Amino acid sequence: QLQLVESGGGWVQPGGSLRLSCIFSNFTSGESSDDYAITWFRQAPGKEREGVSCISGSTDIIQYADSVKGRLTISRDNAKNTVYLQMHDLLPEDTGIYFCARGRFRGCVLPIEQSAASYPYWGQGTQVTVSS
Repeated sequence: QLQLVESGGGWVQPGGSLRLSCIFSNFTSGESSDDYAITWFRQAPGKEREGVSCISGSTDIIQYADSVKGRLTISRDNAKNTVYLQMHDLLPEDTGIYFCARGRFRGCVLPIEQSAASYPYWGQGTQVTVSS
């Protein structure tokens, strides 16, 4: 069973930065680390889970939700089986649990914001809190 483990969350003041990591492991036989896209999602209390950024396995396709463009940067190191989400200029509305997810797509499912139902594999999430 594929495993995804997020880390790097925490508390930060508005305008601050965080870098999240998603390590994925236990591929199915025949798979490799660059086969499939990884997407970051977040879920605020009382709200639906929304996609914020996606990167293809080969890193040639990158997508961002409109709400985070210019503030978040996704990257990937397939040698380390890790996807990163660098977050700058954080806002209180960025608060939530951040999850990484993988499906069986080489590219990104669009619209990214409403793509959660397309992903069968999820990590346990990491909490991000932005407040003063």
